[in-house]
Amino acid sequence: MIGKTVDLNAVTLSRDDFEFSFDTHVAAGTIAAVIGPSGAGKSTLLDLIAGFETPREGRLFIGETDVTNDDPSDRPVTMVFQENNLFSHLDVATNICLGIRPRITADPADRARVAEALERVGLAGFESRMPGSLSGGERQRVAIARALVRRRPVLLLDEPFAALGPRLRRDMLLLVRELQVETGMTVLIVTHQPDEAAAIADSIVFLDKGRIVATGPSEGFFRRGDIEGLADYLGQGEK
Repeated sequence: MIGKTVDLNAVTLSRDDFEFSFDTHVAAGTIAAVIGPSGAGKSTLLDLIAGFETPREGRLFIGETDVTNDDPSDRPVTMVFQENNLFSHLDVATNICLGIRPRITADPADRARVAEALERVGLAGFESRMPGSLSGGERQRVAIARALVRRRPVLLLDEPFAALGPRLRRDMLLLVRELQVETGMTVLIVTHQPDEAAAIADSIVFLDKGRIVATGPSEGFFRRGDIEGLADYLGQGEK
């Protein structure tokens, strides 16, 4: 299993006079769904783990390693955004190869890994296609293939399928689950769909107003009555 634990210990961050406070543990080799209202801090949480933000206080560990001040490139993390961040002037194979190492040319071993990843995401034979010729779902599958060849212990997904239709979004979520089971990586995925979170995740991390309000197993999480703000988020508050 390649996955590692993710721990945020009393991590705080200030942005535009707004305070974020995160304290949580994600077990190695599991999927955690990060949910909460817009502006709650879901993307900020992932940015901290990836290294795109530096906490004001607290420590962040991936496995046993303190990565609080490490650059993003030095962290054992891959991040997939809602916008797939493919290079439009490079073909699919080259875009994926950049996940292996930062160079344009690929050796036979690299090409074999790319072909295997594309087959795994249902895009066998797409190596020479340009991103502009692909549908939104296909581009996101290329982004997942790039994450797959990186084989980093932690995969962060920031609403990568939000713009897709329900069926394709469901298929992509199932693909993520399959890849996680195969590799054993640790996955944190931001979603606005509680039903999808419950279906794919082992645990739920609920954020509200810049802080982690509750975490727990996905089984029965959305039926809990002890979590501040959860009923309002689910549209179950008093009318």
